[in-house]
Amino acid sequence: MPTIKEVSALAGVSLATVSRVMNGSDRVKEETKARVRRAMEELGYTPNSAAQSLASNRSNTLGMVVSWLDGPFYGPVMSGVEEELRRYNKHVIIASGHGDAEQERDAVNYLKARQVDGLILLTECLDQDYLNKLSDELPIYLINQHYDGLDKRNMFLDNEGGGYAATKYLIEQGHTKIVCAAGQAHKQDARERVMGYRRAMEEHGIPYTEDYIEHTVFDLPGGLAAMHLFEQKGIEFTAVTAGSDEMAIGVLEWAKQHHLTVPDDISVIGFDNQLVANYVSPRLTTMDFPAYDMAKACARMAVHEIYHKKEPNGFEFKPTLVVRNSVAPPKA
Repeated sequence: MPTIKEVSALAGVSLATVSRVMNGSDRVKEETKARVRRAMEELGYTPNSAAQSLASNRSNTLGMVVSWLDGPFYGPVMSGVEEELRRYNKHVIIASGHGDAEQERDAVNYLKARQVDGLILLTECLDQDYLNKLSDELPIYLINQHYDGLDKRNMFLDNEGGGYAATKYLIEQGHTKIVCAAGQAHKQDARERVMGYRRAMEEHGIPYTEDYIEHTVFDLPGGLAAMHLFEQKGIEFTAVTAGSDEMAIGVLEWAKQHHLTVPDDISVIGFDNQLVANYVSPRLTTMDFPAYDMAKACARMAVHEIYHKKEPNGFEFKPTLVVRNSVAPPKA
């Protein structure tokens, strides 16, 4: 099997030059690139990752830590990152933190030990102090999180604006008795969506209490649990704003169990615009979260900074309302 040394000798260039050509560096003259490529073709040489990283001291691999590997949200995010990195001939190693601070830190350490060139993080429990220290060691890029001092490498959603828009839409349909089934209280996006709910209610002069808000989990059982808690407290409502589409489907299940019709008896709005939102009955009105596009943008930003020395430029994505069939004006 031919080696990079043989390519170097045949082309009459250094090992570092061969590696730069394989990495697509702009620092090599076109004539030299052509000579190296002819040598590779003549020898039948296929580049490997070790050879490609020889000159740049790069692994051409990024690490990614996610809270969970399952669920309809994380799949598109991981796919977006992997597909975008592939476009640049880079790779990703993914590790899960299982929504636990210690396991998320273990995942980070595992990836650092693999000498990844940077980290893309979609985590729940890593605090700002830890992330600030980590960013001194290697480039880190945040998806759906934003912290002061790290904002240049943040790709995040206006979750507060999304929570506001969802609640405002219910109010515009005539609802004043609106409860909020929210995700985990320790998650930044869940808290911000609740902030949006509060702002909409207060701006429109609609009274509510803390009993109108329940933090459970961003999944179907979480939505169901929130509804049981509202029921136990005797809260009267005509509409529910849910922290995710999965939670909203839990609300639909609760309504079914109580022989209530959506949207005739109660209205429900979700968040995320997951694929299933278009296929449940009724089809779910929701806030669109461009998670796949956000993931691709984050991966692209990482590649541009790490490998091409371009200044990172974080971006705030805006959710948009998707109107379907789960919201209607309240009964008189």
